[in-house]
Amino acid sequence: MFSTGEQHEDLEDAATPLKANERRWAWLEVDLNAIRHNLNRFRRHIGPDVMMMAVVKADAYGHGAAEVARKALATGARFLGVANVDEGIELRQAGIAAPILILSQPPLAMVQTIVRHELTSTVDTMEFALALGEAAAAADRVAPFHLKVDTGMNRVGVHYADAPDFLRTLDFHRGLKLQGVFTHFATADEVETFEFSRQYQRFTQMLDETRYLGINPGIVHAANTAATIRYRKAHFDMVRLGIGMYGLHPSGITHSMIDLVPAMSLHARVAMVKPVPVGEGVSYGMRYHSPGNVLIATLPLGYADGLARELSGRIDVLLYGRRLPQVGTICMDMMMFEADQRMKAGKPPLQPQIGDEVLLVGESGTERITLDELAEKLGTINYDMACRLGMRLERMYLE
Repeated sequence: MFSTGEQHEDLEDAATPLKANERRWAWLEVDLNAIRHNLNRFRRHIGPDVMMMAVVKADAYGHGAAEVARKALATGARFLGVANVDEGIELRQAGIAAPILILSQPPLAMVQTIVRHELTSTVDTMEFALALGEAAAAADRVAPFHLKVDTGMNRVGVHYADAPDFLRTLDFHRGLKLQGVFTHFATADEVETFEFSRQYQRFTQMLDETRYLGINPGIVHAANTAATIRYRKAHFDMVRLGIGMYGLHPSGITHSMIDLVPAMSLHARVAMVKPVPVGEGVSYGMRYHSPGNVLIATLPLGYADGLARELSGRIDVLLYGRRLPQVGTICMDMMMFEADQRMKAGKPPLQPQIGDEVLLVGESGTERITLDELAEKLGTINYDMACRLGMRLERMYLE
């Protein structure tokens, strides 16, 4: 059955709320059964003794954080990962009580908020760690934290050579409890393995030195989706599943290594159909001119919904299981496609009708359009495309 991700009241009749595909003829569908399938595949891949963290930052990569978090926890995830404090609070307000790790150190001003909402913070500076500990002690609590270790990505984190002493300094703070230690691999999705191996070696060296000092590092985690798939030695105590949980691969290398099912599909309905005489232009800039013998159909979504203007004239849509080309410049809220009225390859021409459902990402018949296809044409990655599409479009959930 379908449920609407965000409940809105019909402004004309609050007693009859409309579904996402009724309020607007453009929407996302998120198959929560695909999320479950993917997590079960990862569980079989990593074995029973490794914990799973479901990374639901950026509104679950556009899929809807609360809904995905609930499904992930019901499927065996033990932790949730978010990017910032506000994302953690949103999950708490949705009634989610599971451990939530903020994956990068928040601003110093947020320490009391972190303690109040029982979030787990990443720590990578002494100033922040001490402030977090004092805020927790003042509330008669102990704040769990995870130490972020920089093993070579040089983005954030305590340098791997300094991490053991950093932890020793904090070891006796009454308001702090070390719950975990982690790093992030910069090249786990690349063919080249030297940089990955160097980061792995640095991380394990740091762990050895930490234990030598008598400090238990707690939950050790390093593997993102790519490392989870490719490097069993990097699983440690927990893996962090981001893009793979949504059925998307981190790179072409992993496609043959695990069976994943995409959870997101993009739908729209035809809002207008008209014949356009030969030589007439369509959309801004008139970069497309009708060859004649075509119908031009308009869909009510555009670059404000994540379909970048740079994709204009470079993508297809699926109608009745057949690919049709998008034509003209993609507008902020609208885009057009062409239905050729000449018979081709023995196939009769399609006759789009107002209200017909069109797929822009998903499967129809034997045809399939993927986020990877759109990302490649835009010169970006599937992560980016999924987040773009989730910014304005409402979601419907399939269970």
